[in-house]
Amino acid sequence: MDINRKKVTKNAFRVTKIRDKTALRVRVPGGEISGDLMSVVVNIANTYGNGQIHMTTRQGFEILGINWEDMDKVNKMLQPLLDGLEINYDKKGDGYPAAGTRNIAACVGNKVCPKGQYNTTEFARKIEKAVFPNDFHFKVALTGCPNDCQKVRMHDFGIIGMTKPVLDDTKCVSCGMCVRKCQKLSTGAIKAENYRPVRDHDRCIGCGECVLNCPTGAWTRDEKKYFRLAVMGRTGKKNPRLAEDFVLWCNEESIIKIILNTYEYVDKYIDRSLPKEHIGYIVDRTGFMEFKKWVLKDVVFPDIAVVKQMINWSGIKYPGIE
Repeated sequence: MDINRKKVTKNAFRVTKIRDKTALRVRVPGGEISGDLMSVVVNIANTYGNGQIHMTTRQGFEILGINWEDMDKVNKMLQPLLDGLEINYDKKGDGYPAAGTRNIAACVGNKVCPKGQYNTTEFARKIEKAVFPNDFHFKVALTGCPNDCQKVRMHDFGIIGMTKPVLDDTKCVSCGMCVRKCQKLSTGAIKAENYRPVRDHDRCIGCGECVLNCPTGAWTRDEKKYFRLAVMGRTGKKNPRLAEDFVLWCNEESIIKIILNTYEYVDKYIDRSLPKEHIGYIVDRTGFMEFKKWVLKDVVFPDIAVVKQMINWSGIKYPGIE
């Protein structure tokens, strides 16, 4: 079978174990899709696939059982999805222009969850517009709060919602509910002094439990949105590990700029003799300080932000592998 494998995989089609069949990977940034657009996925599966759709761990879809010769027809049929989900493309009817940066996944966020600190899907789509298409293998995931339902610490960039609690003393009745909830459910950042709650900012992780559990509404969320950016988590064979905190109390613009700067860093240092190289291994090779120098270029943080001076990852180490 004469196919250009690089071309089709770049076009988001997968080479499968059945040689005369392929599967199309459908992007759904932020994990939210309308019923109308879902019907497009179904129609492609029933018209050109085998009728089966696999929901991926990254909140996209794989349409299975597509014949290689039908790829151009599938790309044309795919166009409403690209338009409806506002995904960047090169030419109408040509399908996805890249498959390197994986679908940007997100928990349901504050659209539904009372613990969510921000609209995760909205931010995911902002990141999508800024970074896609790109051929480098990046994984980005967002979660609304430190509960991390989306398991973002297993990704190259994990974005965790934070809130800065603000106390209105005139509404506080010194019931101690915020103190008890913070001690039992979070980090114990709130203590009672002279029967009044006092928050330790350095200890606070921005979970918002004080806001959710205050019976008088004395604690509220700051109007500004803040995030914890954890970096270089990964699964895989050699050294799976969780992402470590890089920036606390970060803002949207800074996170997007850091991700864009990382593409430049990877373009400089990636080992092009390999089929692909994940970012974390490049950071291991160049050292964290070189990574930090590149990714913080022209980044303007809010005054409240805290940037880690050094990160040392651990994870599983196999014998004989450095």
